[in-house]
Amino acid sequence: MATNFTSVPILDYSQVSSPESRSAFVKELRYALINVGFLYLSNPPVAGEDIQALIDYVPRLFALPQEEKDKIRMANSQHFLGYSALGRELTKGKTDQREQFDFATEHENRWKPGDPEYLKLWGPSQWPDETLLPGFKATMLRYLNQVEQLSYDFITLLSEAFGLSSDALDVFFDKSPGAMQHRGKVVKYPALDSVNSNQGVGPHYDAGFLTFLLQVSPHPGLQVQNLSGEWIDAPPIPGTFVVNIGKALETVTQGLARATSHRVLSPPRGSTPRYSIPFFQNIRQDIKLSDVRLEFPADVLKLKEARGTTGETDSVNFSEYDRLPSGEVNLIGRIKSHPDVAQRHYPELFKHFFPQGLPEYGSAY
Repeated sequence: MATNFTSVPILDYSQVSSPESRSAFVKELRYALINVGFLYLSNPPVAGEDIQALIDYVPRLFALPQEEKDKIRMANSQHFLGYSALGRELTKGKTDQREQFDFATEHENRWKPGDPEYLKLWGPSQWPDETLLPGFKATMLRYLNQVEQLSYDFITLLSEAFGLSSDALDVFFDKSPGAMQHRGKVVKYPALDSVNSNQGVGPHYDAGFLTFLLQVSPHPGLQVQNLSGEWIDAPPIPGTFVVNIGKALETVTQGLARATSHRVLSPPRGSTPRYSIPFFQNIRQDIKLSDVRLEFPADVLKLKEARGTTGETDSVNFSEYDRLPSGEVNLIGRIKSHPDVAQRHYPELFKHFFPQGLPEYGSAY
């Protein structure tokens, strides 16, 4: 079995429903988790009509008048949900050329005075005016709820792939109604003729456990970094999600699952915009990964040894999972990326991270 990869594997979710094909799926999943950290998932159990309806909404969402977008700008929200204008974030010192809306599954914020500030992170989304985009909110929530269920089912498969009990990772989630919140984005990467950089979003890791990405438009641009540091294309494949491992899952599996560095290149000059919709699976905010010790079978651990050591990657973010509660790690990342939100809603943390005052741009690292 090769320890490096030159392409992202494609797994067919329909295999899960049959005992005969399920074992083959689990074997392919194990390889992808340990050696790649990315995979395509075909035939996902999300209603095709909801996916298509959401795709149809995306250009209309970004075509809203600027004043309507600004009404729901992220700075209004202590939950870091809402609109972010083009070019407001840096990664590795370069501007990310993307415009985006952050939405999330429905959640009523439970923070009260005296609680850790990271509990403020989860709460209601800001939505565009229903009269301007009728049906968008309901469609987006239906989509997020279906991908949320898929993410939980996938965690069970992941446990199986690692030789663990099916409920081994349940401790990271509270599945009582409304207890968890998972985030989504709707992202536009325009082709900008006047900008020298082609950085849609720079090299980074995702937080949490799993990301499920719907590549809306046919543009290439997503790239993942393999074990030797080479950038490998992950172009859109119709009817699939791209699934990748977050830094929290890598940490709690002691590096068995790979969080793979990835980036997005802007569309070429003169092109139409590139659109995508990522879903980020969160874990419990109060959990410390260092408090959970998973015991993997020897044959699975040997697969990690066979992979060998990974080369140096271009991403270093979310490195605090080994010592801080999950919610605090996420809050630090959001504050660094969106200092205007921090200044307004987290003044003490803002002063800690930005002693010189509000910077022109946010930067995760």
